Amino acid sequence: MTEMPTMRPEEFWETRYRTNDRVWSGRPNPLLVRETAGLRPGTALDLGCGEGADAVWLATHGWRVTGADISATALDRAAAHAAEAGVTDRTSWERHELGPSFPRGRFDLVNVQYLQSPVALDQREVLRRAADAVAAGGTLLVVLHAGWPSWQTEPPFDHTFPTLRGVLDDLALPEEHWTVQTLESVRRTSTSPDGTEGFRDDHVWRARRTD
Repeated sequence: MTEMPTMRPEEFWETRYRTNDRVWSGRPNPLLVRETAGLRPGTALDLGCGEGADAVWLATHGWRVTGADISATALDRAAAHAAEAGVTDRTSWERHELGPSFPRGRFDLVNVQYLQSPVALDQREVLRRAADAVAAGGTLLVVLHAGWPSWQTEPPFDHTFPTLRGVLDDLALPEEHWTVQTLESVRRTSTSPDGTEGFRDDHVWRARRTD
C-alpha cells in the first residue's frame, strides 16, 4: 500500500485531467438519474462536476445548472460538452476548491457525486455547505463510494470510507427542516482496467429541505 499523494489539490487534479484525454465516461451517474426522476426541474448546483456529464444531463432535462470544480481543464471540457449538447444557455461553470471558496446562492438541487479525493479535502465541511446551499423545498443528493472495488485486492492507499449513519450525523440536518428520503447502500457492477468483473458498493443520501 502506498502513501496518499501530498500534492496540493489544484495541482493534483489539474495534472490528472491534463495527462488524460478523458477521465470520466461522459455519461451521467446512474444514481443521479434514479434519484432525480421525480423532481421538478429548477436550479441545480453540481459540486465536483468534473467534465460535466451530470450537469449536462440535468440541463438537457430542464434544469439550469451551475457546475463547480477545482480543475480549469475539467471545466473547459464541461463547457465543450454543454456546447455539443446544445445547453450552453442552461449551464455555467465556476472554479472552486470547495474549501477556500464555494459557489454562492441557493439551489433547488445540490448534487454531490463521489466527492472523494486522495488529496486534502474537508468532506464534512463541504457537505454541510452543500446542505446550506439548498433552497426551501429543494433537494440535497449525495452519493459516495462505500469501499474499494471487489477486484482491488490491494488498496492503492489508506483511506477511510464513509458510513451511512456517519455522513448523516455529520450533515446534522434538523428534523424540523429536513426530510430524509433515501438512505441506502447500493451494489453495482464494476470492471477493472484489465477487464476483471466485480462490484462496488456506494452509499446514497437524499434529503428534502421542507422550509
